[in-house]
Amino acid sequence: MPFAPLQNDSFLRACRRQATDHTPVWLMRQAGRYLPEYLATRARAGSFMGLATNVDLATEVTLQPLERFPLDAAILFSDILTVPDAMGLGLSFEAGEGPRFAHPVQDEAAVAALRVPDLDRLRYVFDAVASIRRALNGRVPLIGFSGSPWTLACYMVEGAGSRDYQLIKSMLYGRPELMHRVLAVNADAVAAYLNAQIDAGAQAVMIFDSWGGVLADGAFQAFSLAYTARVLAQLKRTGADGQDVPRIVFTKGGGLWLSEMGALDCEVLGLDWTVNLGAARALVGEGPQGKALQGNIDPNVLFAPPAAIEAEVARVLDSFGAPHQERASTGPTHIFNLGHGISQHTPPEHVAALVAAVHAHSRRLRS
Repeated sequence: MPFAPLQNDSFLRACRRQATDHTPVWLMRQAGRYLPEYLATRARAGSFMGLATNVDLATEVTLQPLERFPLDAAILFSDILTVPDAMGLGLSFEAGEGPRFAHPVQDEAAVAALRVPDLDRLRYVFDAVASIRRALNGRVPLIGFSGSPWTLACYMVEGAGSRDYQLIKSMLYGRPELMHRVLAVNADAVAAYLNAQIDAGAQAVMIFDSWGGVLADGAFQAFSLAYTARVLAQLKRTGADGQDVPRIVFTKGGGLWLSEMGALDCEVLGLDWTVNLGAARALVGEGPQGKALQGNIDPNVLFAPPAAIEAEVARVLDSFGAPHQERASTGPTHIFNLGHGISQHTPPEHVAALVAAVHAHSRRLRS
C-alpha cells in the first residue's frame, strides 16, 4: 500500500539542512507515562512488553502525543532492548526496577553464543512501523530507532541498569576481545533491525547511545563510536517511499567528543543539555559537510512554570542563532528536542507550553 503524501515535512527538511518556516520540535519519550491516556492504554495491555508487542496498541500510543500537541514528528513506540530480547536473553520489566535480563552475557561461552537475531522475532516492531505510518496518514514523519551497540551491551552484560557499570567495564578492560565480539554482533544486529524499520516505512532513524558518556576518553572512541560508525555504514539510504532516510546519532554525555562525532556518516547529531548549541554549531554545524543539530533543553525545565519554560526555550533557540533560511541551498539547521527523555512526572500542559513557545519564538527568529 502506498503511503499518504507528507503534509508537514519541516522535521525532514531540517534533518537535510534545508530551510524551514519554524524550528521543528519533537520529544524523546513523547509517547509515555506523563500522559494519562498512555497509562490507560498500558493498563489495557497488562504490561510494558504487552503494549510494545501489540501492533494496534503501539500505534495508538505513538499517536497520542500528536493528538495533544502540534509536534513535527512521531517516533515509534518500542524499547531499545527488543534486539537483545530477540537474541534470547529473556527480557522482563519489573515494577519499580526497570528492565532485567534472565540470561546476561557475562562469560566467554555466552559471548561466543551471541548471534544476530532472526528478524522474524521482531516482526511486531516492523508491523507497528507500517501500521503507525498508515495511521499518521502523512500528518508528520515517523522516526524509527535503536539503542547503540555499546548501550545495548551495557544492559546485556550488566543484566539490568547499572550505577557504576562495573561488570561491563571489567570485561572492556580485562577481556577487550570479548567486548569487541559483543559489540560487533550488536552493530550488525542494529543495522539489520533499522534497515527492516526503513523497509516498513520509517522516514528517519535514530541511534540512542544513551550510555556512551560513561566511558573514558579513548574507550569511547574504541568501544562506542567505532561501532556506531559500523551501524551507519550498513544502513539503507532510501526508504519504502523512495525518499532518503536521515540518520540521527545521540550520545548522552558525548559533548566532549563532538568534533569526532562530526566525522560520522550521519545527517543529524543529537545533543544533551550540557552542550552549548552555538558552540556545537560552530564546531560541527557549519560548511557543506556540517550536521543538523538536535536538542537540547534540560527535561527538568518542564517542571518550571510556563513563563520560565518559554524563557528557557527562547534561550536555547537563541543559543543556536539564526537558522538557515535560503530555500535554494543548505546550511545550519536545528531540531528542537530535550537533552534526554521526558520525565514521567511532567505536567502535559507544560509540554503544550514548550511546543507553542518553540514554534512562536523560532518564527520570530526568521522574521
